[in-house]
Amino acid sequence: MCGIGGVLSYGSGARRDVEVAVPRMIAALRHRGPDDEGIHLAAVPDARSPRGWLGLGHTRLRIIDLSAAGRQPMANEDESLWLSFNGEIYNFEELRHQCERRGHRFRSRTDCEVLLHLYEDEGEDFLARCNGMFAFALWDGRRQRLLLARDRLGVKPLVYAMTADGIAFASDVRALLPAPGVKREIAPAALLDYLTLGYVLTPRTILAGIRRLPPATLLVYEDGVVRLRRYWDLAASFRTPRPAPERDLEAALEDRLRAATGRRLVSDVPLGALVSGGLDSSAVTAEAAACLKGPLDTFSISFPEPGYDELPAARTVAAHLGCPHHYTTAPAGEEAIRAALVAVLDEPLGDTSLVPLYSLARFARQRVTVVLSGDGGDETLGGYETYLADRVFGWYRRVPGPIRRTVGAAARHLPVTSRKVGATYKARQFFTAPDGDPDRAHYWWRVVFPPADASAVLGADLRAAVAAHDPFHTFADYAAELPDAPPLARAQYVDIKTFLADNILVKVDRATMAHALEARSPFLDYELVEFAAGLPDRAKVRGLTQKVLLRRLMRDRLPASTLRQGKRGFNAPVSAWLRGPLRGLVEELLSSRSLRDAGLFDPVPVAELWRAHARGYTDHGLRLWALVTFMLWWQAVYAKPVEMSHA
Repeated sequence: MCGIGGVLSYGSGARRDVEVAVPRMIAALRHRGPDDEGIHLAAVPDARSPRGWLGLGHTRLRIIDLSAAGRQPMANEDESLWLSFNGEIYNFEELRHQCERRGHRFRSRTDCEVLLHLYEDEGEDFLARCNGMFAFALWDGRRQRLLLARDRLGVKPLVYAMTADGIAFASDVRALLPAPGVKREIAPAALLDYLTLGYVLTPRTILAGIRRLPPATLLVYEDGVVRLRRYWDLAASFRTPRPAPERDLEAALEDRLRAATGRRLVSDVPLGALVSGGLDSSAVTAEAAACLKGPLDTFSISFPEPGYDELPAARTVAAHLGCPHHYTTAPAGEEAIRAALVAVLDEPLGDTSLVPLYSLARFARQRVTVVLSGDGGDETLGGYETYLADRVFGWYRRVPGPIRRTVGAAARHLPVTSRKVGATYKARQFFTAPDGDPDRAHYWWRVVFPPADASAVLGADLRAAVAAHDPFHTFADYAAELPDAPPLARAQYVDIKTFLADNILVKVDRATMAHALEARSPFLDYELVEFAAGLPDRAKVRGLTQKVLLRRLMRDRLPASTLRQGKRGFNAPVSAWLRGPLRGLVEELLSSRSLRDAGLFDPVPVAELWRAHARGYTDHGLRLWALVTFMLWWQAVYAKPVEMSHA
């Protein structure tokens, strides 16, 4: 895994701008690739100006071909193409053999060199042949065009900014800030996204001038014009059902999971697995151990708080599979949590598991450089409890409106609980969902701050700027791509496009790459995802059982306790942390002075939230965590009030 960044500029001071900016951008990415780095600078002829300049940068984490031959940016034989690549192409050996049969000669054993030769032969269409997780920049000197692309599911990040003189891009937002013409202006719609959901929806980032390239998208910059093209359509797989006997579907799932896992075991460095004791990570570990025919190091994290600790379940799985098991303890002190958040907050992210995952990744990196994970299993195979709730909502919406509104009002006053996503929280989310269609009810499960409450904590200017914005519209647009699909398929598709791409995968990438640890998930293999999308509902959710087909597949390979347990989730006890060890941090970051310095929030409603939570009147843990992490990000990135964009 690596970091990439670059600038293409046609301004009057292009050479100086590029020569200064690109090294600074690469310095900000060294945590992603501590093993090596390289920069390619070149003059670019252009009819509009005497000369433009291109700068491509790269920081390398050696995974495949540890030699200097794999150094990037990498060129083809005549140096008409230059590539800066982050990720893995899992089918690169097959693609390499095909390229060799067509006469291409390779100088390294790396997967990224394959892309150069595929592009030479097939142009933009070569992306359809790549199975992997990736983000890359490819400069075509003959055609004078820059190509940027991300993998199908959005595992690897890539952001870009259009400037007055050209375009700049990087693996993350912080690395893009040194590029010429990139401004630090908060985007009001993105801030409302963040408060409402705990993350920012693609293509927005928290900064108005920086865009996130969507998954499965190719960007071509040529003659000063940007062209975006989606090269993969997952919706088509959801529209194509796979009717078959369950035993045949089970065999097909086994074939795809084994192939996906086997592809992710190719590595020239030590490899292990993150195990929570849940079904997804356990299934991946079982497949990996079977493929390796030997022990696989496993890693997990322990929480001292009741209801959050998954260590016993993880130990049970590791022992059952005969895998060595290693664990660490989640941080609880203010200093450790603050340090972890500052290290990973490239832009605000309110996911409570970011801190423990950061600690787990640091611990695992002491032994291995690559880890397998179970990410994506819930979205693709029907694992979230929200899918059960959606079915119940179909019945509940037939209850007369006045009764539903009365129950909803009562649910807002349910007592505080310290349990992880306990019955109280679930009841609140279910019964307070606004009247409306099933798509909006499903969206409500992702809401941290209801939009009206989120708007209320903003300053007056920002409140006016977001008055017409509703994050639900993004969810609704995705749901509209499957107008005739069953509710479960629509919900899964929306989750893959939003919660998975913009929260889960962002969290995993930041937490692991902060320690130069590469995370790979077999459930995100696009061939497996396409297969799962076409499964009938009964193979995913049946009665109160989720991931039906995966449970059947693993029935003789995992402990009975693992198969019986429902979805537990990987969360941190932030509500208790905020009242306890993080109390000082909250009172520092959410003080009237800090909030006024930022110029974004109204201190009065924020103070009311904190007072009610601190005294135990109600549980505002998730909302306060979102505010705390935002302010910590703001202080780490800015030393003065930021500008606000009205775009």
